[in-house]
Amino acid sequence: MTRAWMTTLAFSLALSAVSFNASATAQAKPAAKDIVDTAAGNPSFKTLVAAVQAAGLVETLKGKGPFTVFAPTDDAFGKLPAGTVDALLKPENKHKLTAILTHHVVSGSVMAADVAKLKEATSVFGQKLALDTAKGVKVGSATVTATDIACTNGVIHVIDTVLIPQDIVEIAAGDGRFKTLVAALKAGELVDALKGTGPLTVFAPTDDAFAKLPKETLEALLKPENKAKLQAILKFHVVSGSVKAADAVKLKEAATLNGAAARIEVKDKEVFIAGAKVIITDIPALNGVIHVIDAVMIPPETR
Repeated sequence: MTRAWMTTLAFSLALSAVSFNASATAQAKPAAKDIVDTAAGNPSFKTLVAAVQAAGLVETLKGKGPFTVFAPTDDAFGKLPAGTVDALLKPENKHKLTAILTHHVVSGSVMAADVAKLKEATSVFGQKLALDTAKGVKVGSATVTATDIACTNGVIHVIDTVLIPQDIVEIAAGDGRFKTLVAALKAGELVDALKGTGPLTVFAPTDDAFAKLPKETLEALLKPENKAKLQAILKFHVVSGSVKAADAVKLKEAATLNGAAARIEVKDKEVFIAGAKVIITDIPALNGVIHVIDAVMIPPETR
């Protein structure tokens, strides 16, 4: 037997261990309900259904699809810190709840047998979901406990943990291009602010962008006595709200958390903000969106 065949056999056995009778029934008969109605008819998904309603995603998940939903049970939501679910269900946190829920959805109907061929999947939210079949079946930090619940517009796999997308700081910290930015956020004591609920739009300078500054300038900014100046510069890179690229190009300027406005220009189909070129757009985060820029934006009062 080849190693590939043995791996596939092991995966099939792992799936058998987590499948339940509903899977076999679903395969025997055509699915009668869509994803939302299937979840609503299962007493294990009361919190999930309430969350989908609060986020205004009912019609989306009743749509044509097909969708693959990794569905956390009520017990999975119960693992979150006390008060988290109640906070997420509040109208002011709808953007964050929507981010979390769409991170559990993958476009297309991905059956359990297909997962064996994948290392990762991109959620509808836009971030990657790691897939691991080494010991059972895991999606991100969650274990799949039941598979292949057929629906008229896709399939549900049940999981035991809520999948939380990365926030702005986590994305920057996990990307090797933003080491200086992360160091600056720590020195400026702005980490907690950029891990907050948001939503926020961050124009993130790469390490190469910071390297364009005189070496002594960057070293001075990171010193404790220059924290106020560093904060002023960093806040000039942050805009309140989630401003996607398609919306940004329609603006002449953006009001930053610094208090100053950053001018937006489109030249030869390229977008510039406060003189910096936007080189990557619309990186989704739990609490907003990141656009990558090739230069550090310096607010007028610190020039």
